[in-house]
Amino acid sequence: MTTHRARTSRDHQHMKNCAFCAIAVGEAPAVIIREWPEALAVRPRSGGVNNGHVFVLPRVHVADAGTDPEVTAAVMRRAAELMAEHPAANIVTSKGKAASQSVLHLHVHVVPRREDDGLPLPWTPQHTARATAARNGATK
Repeated sequence: MTTHRARTSRDHQHMKNCAFCAIAVGEAPAVIIREWPEALAVRPRSGGVNNGHVFVLPRVHVADAGTDPEVTAAVMRRAAELMAEHPAANIVTSKGKAASQSVLHLHVHVVPRREDDGLPLPWTPQHTARATAARNGATK
């Protein structure tokens, strides 16, 4: 049995002002790559970080991946379907501003990858800096 938490008046206010909700109901323009009953895959308005970059978002307003596990699971399933079409790809989502979430509507980025594409994950610079520091510290 699928359960969804009750929507509050605060949720309805977010829905009213949510760009992704407007896309989901056809009130805002978007390049839709694929549609399913519960979700849709959209090309980022900026063009994305590479040619195949899309994001998958639910048709219902859910703030982030931690808000409604059932909705998140459905969106992740659809993102995985898209990911399967590529030999290499990342699936990325965020929860909260500290984790770089800029739109407070669940969305999962599917980013096709290739060797030496120069596209770091968000934590790659920090990881590289720590590895370099550890190597330098080990040689002293």
